[in-house]
This record gives sequence, C-alpha cells and structure tokens, in this order.
Amino acid sequence: MSIVISLYDYTGVAVIPWAKAGHTCYCYDIQHDDTRVDHFSSGGSIHYLNADLHSYETLCALLNHFEREEVVFAMGFPVCTDLAVSGAAWFKSKAEKDPQFQSKAVNYATMCADLFTEIGVPFYIENPVSVLATQWRKPDYRFHPFEYGGYIKAGQEVHPLYSEYIADSDAYSKRTCLWTGGDFKMPKVKPVLCESFGYSTQHAKLGGKSLKTKNIRSATPRGFAEAVYQANRREP
Repeated sequence: MSIVISLYDYTGVAVIPWAKAGHTCYCYDIQHDDTRVDHFSSGGSIHYLNADLHSYETLCALLNHFEREEVVFAMGFPVCTDLAVSGAAWFKSKAEKDPQFQSKAVNYATMCADLFTEIGVPFYIENPVSVLATQWRKPDYRFHPFEYGGYIKAGQEVHPLYSEYIADSDAYSKRTCLWTGGDFKMPKVKPVLCESFGYSTQHAKLGGKSLKTKNIRSATPRGFAEAVYQANRREP
C-alpha cells in the first residue's frame, strides 16, 4: 500500500490527485475528529485524522508509524499566523505576550521537514512569504496559484468547495513559498490569465480571524496540487 502524508491539512485538496490515482492518503490536523474517510473508485482514499502537530511526541509517533511503510510523498502546511510577513504589524504585541512565539512557530515548520527527511520521502513545506526565509532558510521555490491553473481540467474550473471565494481555475495571485527535500520535483508552470496580478479580489472576502476564512486561505490551489502529483507521481 503506497502512502501519502499531509500535515496541517484540513481540506485535503492537496492529496486528492494522489487518492484518485489509488494512493492511501492521511491528512492530519487538530480540527479533524478521526471519523471522515473519502474513498475513490481507483481504490485510493483520504483519511482525515486528529493530531496535535505542535507536539514533539506526536511527530515521534508518526515517525514510528510510517518509517517502515511505503510512503511515496509528503507535504506540510504549518500554521502561518505567526510567520507570514503580512501579519508583521502584530509581531511586536505578540512578542510582548510571548517572546518565543515566533521561534516556536518556526520550530513547528522545521519539525515537519525533519520528520519527512527521517522517513526518506520527497516532500515540500508550504508557507506564504514569511520569516521562515530568515529564521530557517531561504525557500527553494516560489509560485503564484494562477501559474498552475492550466492543470485544472475543462469543466472543473469552478472550485468544488469554495466557489464563492476562490477564482475559477485558480486565476489569482498569491506569492507562495516552498521548502523542499527528498528529490522533490518542482512542476512546470501552465498558467492561466490572472484576474489582477498583485491583488486578488477574493482577499477582500477572506479577511478576519475566523477559522473558516483561515481554512479557505490555506487551501492548496487545485492546479498546483495536480501539477505536483504529475511531477512526482509514483505507481500505487
């Protein structure tokens, strides 16, 4: 059984191409309750599992569980609230409450990379433009969602979960950074016309601190998910 792991993943969008191809995918996030499983006609599946990924013990348990399994790909989307430069205006007040707030957030990201490296699998860690570039290392790659919108098939342009918020065919800009390892292959771009480069109209709908908007903002662009699968795919 070939396995794909995704950490800090609420929506599961990132692993859908892998599940459709027959892989067993595990999405871990603190919001899951261990009850949901999506099955695909290919025999693949997505298991949504609860996990406190800020816990070192949790990461150790995942290593013990997967290090002898046939894991073919992994990805992580650590919480960017305390990392993204778009929130820099609040860094000072956060530091007054907890001087270690940012080093903790950086550590959560590097723990994902350490886990995937120990398992020995191609992987990427995703974040928007953030302090990871200075407090960890510079990203290996950067992209905008519209650059991969061409991977979305005709007739599937409308987002199945968030059509009210996300532009058809991921035709929006959002500078996104990747820290990669394990022979990860960056896919070739297949861009669509961007609605307005440098400014996305959907951002006006996704402000605030609600969990819903955070989940939507962090959802992996569908085109990029498909492109990553095609560039790094393995037979299940």
